Amino acid sequence: MKKIYSVLVENRSGVLCKVSGLFSRRSYNIDSLAVGETDDPTVSCMTIVSSGDERTIEQIEKQLNKKLDVIKVKTFDEPASISRELMLIKVKYNRSNRRDIMETCEIMKADIVDMSKNQMIIQICDLPERIKLLINMLQSVSVIEVARTGTLALPKCVDTE
Repeated sequence: MKKIYSVLVENRSGVLCKVSGLFSRRSYNIDSLAVGETDDPTVSCMTIVSSGDERTIEQIEKQLNKKLDVIKVKTFDEPASISRELMLIKVKYNRSNRRDIMETCEIMKADIVDMSKNQMIIQICDLPERIKLLINMLQSVSVIEVARTGTLALPKCVDTE
């Protein structure tokens, strides 16, 4: 069972270490972690994806709420949220596979953002599953380097009247 935690924390040094330490001390796994400032520069939002059984998921939420630097914890399931991940992938290309790489990028709605004589950097912002799919599709060419963000997510919009 996967769960997404959106954790608002005070934006100061040491908070990330305290929160990640909570996971490691209890042997909970962090599948993905992304942290960034919110519209308020004194507050950061940590988006943490973790998996485990129902009891583990509940314990993670309870432990996060106990932390002094934590302002608010929201949890949601993947189907109830919109999630995205960003990836930059540098590949080596040649005359024979260049067109195939460009077609793959077009199909996957990825952009070529930098290029030299024999290398290119491709950018994609999409669902984590589609990021993995693009990596698999580019395995036939020489992948030089990959940089990925963690998952970012917000609960789906619900009109309240």
